[in-house]
Amino acid sequence: MVGMSSQSSTPSPADTAAESAEIPAEAAEAPRATANRSTTPGSDAFKAYIGSGWAERPDVLPGAREQAAYAARRRARVSELFRGRRVIVPAGRLKQRSNDTDYAFRAHSAFTHLTGWGSDAEPGSVLVLEPVGDGHEATLYFRERAGRDSDEFYANPEIGEFWIGPRPSLAQVASDLDLPTRGIADAADVIDTVDATAVVLREADPALTDRVDTARLLLSEAADPEDHAEDDRLARELSELRLVKDDYELAELRAAIAATARGFDDVIADLPRIVAHPRGERLVEGIFNGRARADGNAVGYDTIAASGPHACILHWTRNDGPVVPGDLILLDAGVEMDSYYTADITRTIPVNGTFGETQRLVYETVREAADAAFAIVRPGIRFREIHATAMAVIARRTAEWGLLPVSAEEALLPENQQHRRYMVHGTSHHLGLDVHDCAQARRELYLDGVLEPGMTFTIEPGLYFQPDDLTVPERFRGIGVRIEDNILVTAGGAENLSLAIPRTADDVEAWMSRLGAR
Repeated sequence: MVGMSSQSSTPSPADTAAESAEIPAEAAEAPRATANRSTTPGSDAFKAYIGSGWAERPDVLPGAREQAAYAARRRARVSELFRGRRVIVPAGRLKQRSNDTDYAFRAHSAFTHLTGWGSDAEPGSVLVLEPVGDGHEATLYFRERAGRDSDEFYANPEIGEFWIGPRPSLAQVASDLDLPTRGIADAADVIDTVDATAVVLREADPALTDRVDTARLLLSEAADPEDHAEDDRLARELSELRLVKDDYELAELRAAIAATARGFDDVIADLPRIVAHPRGERLVEGIFNGRARADGNAVGYDTIAASGPHACILHWTRNDGPVVPGDLILLDAGVEMDSYYTADITRTIPVNGTFGETQRLVYETVREAADAAFAIVRPGIRFREIHATAMAVIARRTAEWGLLPVSAEEALLPENQQHRRYMVHGTSHHLGLDVHDCAQARRELYLDGVLEPGMTFTIEPGLYFQPDDLTVPERFRGIGVRIEDNILVTAGGAENLSLAIPRTADDVEAWMSRLGAR
């Protein structure tokens, strides 16, 4: 995926209303604007009846999940980096979609990385690393299961068991994550007693961050309300901690890529129905998203299903256009697993199963750039060299086609870059828990960083000839092509993790024929 939009993290009304319920955990009032239409009975007779007659529910303790050991090692590294400091990493809270509905909850990636808690994480949870001796003791605070002797389980549609299903107990989560747990009410003592040395992942939970800031100001004369340097360092270190993937992470990425491949197959197999619909792009999105929900947690980002000239719009996510035989359709999509690790793959395919002459020329040029970039990947090179290698191909080919006002060599000079008119985005970004992973890493470790075994990233060159671009011959206009693969740096070079998804023009045509799309 070429770029990333940000969403506001402003607390919703639900966040504000629930804050007092989460820290401390008193019973929450009816959320948002539902009180004026609530029909929940309030009589003593009803409360007595609904609170009785339930079977015993044994607290079955699971064994520790696979990622628990990996998460513990990551926390140990954070402990080394912030010795003597209290470290607070929130999961984040529900974000309001409209009125009394929320977006699907997704814990902050750094929280998941340090706990192993993915799609089953509880909103409002907080991981705290408390300094003890030369290290830290980790505790996970979350809103524990409410008993049926309270009214929460039937009367609170945000967190009640009748509404959203049962929440796990403290003991269950402690066993599952191999991590000490406490109720969210106990987090108040931690949050409200921080000093100037404590650090918090600010972006994860703005309301909690405000409480930390207030506590630091009240309890420490040395606290500067404008100085967030150490908090910023925490965010940066947590991002850089993910630059090199461990064995668990690589296995999850492979699973995400395999599921994504099945999603691409699903789309191709259903092309006749897609073509017949006036908003065929919507069907492409829905078909792929169905695979993501079936085989994973969700999509890792908004699916780009860009047919015809829409493929020239880098982040076309409206997906409301037709899919027309004779055009190309660019599908940029990735399945996110329950662990939150996501694939990010793009294929550009001919809707009628066969590339036209100019379409094939553009497609194979993009593949040439991708292959050239992949060929140089090995430990020891700098990340930026991948992009430079792909751009050399793009500059050479667009110059050969007579599209540039200068030679390819001149275009590649930093003060020129005319070839970038036809590919304004970068060639690569790191990939993992976030589709654009490690985004807060320092430039010297990211763009200027040296590749190491275990790094995973995309290679995704493209060519985009806008339908109204008078600098290109008419036969090029409206053609957009991107080929994106997910790459692993190995000790001896690199592995294309998504190589099994057809890439060459010939293989793409055979793929479509095999699945009955033509």
